[in-house]
Amino acid sequence: MTTLGIGPEARRRLGSRRTAEIVADELRRQIIDGELADGDLLPRQEVLVEQFRVSLVSLREALRILETEGLVSVRRGNRGGAVVHAPAKASAAYMLGLLLQSDTVPLSDLGAALQELEPMCAALAARRPDRGEELVPKLKEINALMAERIEDGPQFTEIGGQFHDEVVRGCGNHTMIAVVGSLETLWTGHLNWWAQETTARGEYPSISQRRIAMSIHNKISDAIEAGDGERARKLSARHIADTQTYFSAVDPEQRIVALSPQALARRKL
Repeated sequence: MTTLGIGPEARRRLGSRRTAEIVADELRRQIIDGELADGDLLPRQEVLVEQFRVSLVSLREALRILETEGLVSVRRGNRGGAVVHAPAKASAAYMLGLLLQSDTVPLSDLGAALQELEPMCAALAARRPDRGEELVPKLKEINALMAERIEDGPQFTEIGGQFHDEVVRGCGNHTMIAVVGSLETLWTGHLNWWAQETTARGEYPSISQRRIAMSIHNKISDAIEAGDGERARKLSARHIADTQTYFSAVDPEQRIVALSPQALARRKL
């Protein structure tokens, strides 16, 4: 009868993995607590090995764990090192995108969720007593920039996405900002891709259609400024529905594709 178990090499790897998780846990805590700030460069690997009193194998595995989570990026070469990244909605959107992609969820499903959630953010933003101090000026600034770039379809779309991001952030509820903001980032990545593709084919919405979208942005801003949450909610819902109509016309069966923070950055180049 065969005796079940693991050999010395496998046992060593398991031990290394457990040690790596402990190191990753501590570095993760320091990043989340702000002890390590966004953009900080971690000490060289030989220094970290000494500080944590672990093997180089365990340390590198810990860094790989954090890199997968988007909390560090490891640069190779003589001038390399691990750069710290504070938790960001782009990373959350990527993980959420992987989950939805694995379930072959259609993009229309994501759109339907945003059509319910983003208008709630607009209504909450309109109820904030401090909305006129920062939020409304930011929305009007973005709308003015959209007007300046109306001739450039991809830029017009990208700036329009910033408007929606501000509305979500303006709701004032941290959980809503994190959840809806991640959905918004996932949606915007696909929308920017659509804008580039339709522009290349000469199928991007006309200038008159862009002006209509910009007009609704202005009306949403005015409703939020006036404190009219119900009007802001209705305008937002209608605007999102109209956008999805243009978007889904290209490929109604399109599935969600997870977009990594690195891929999102490349698409902006």
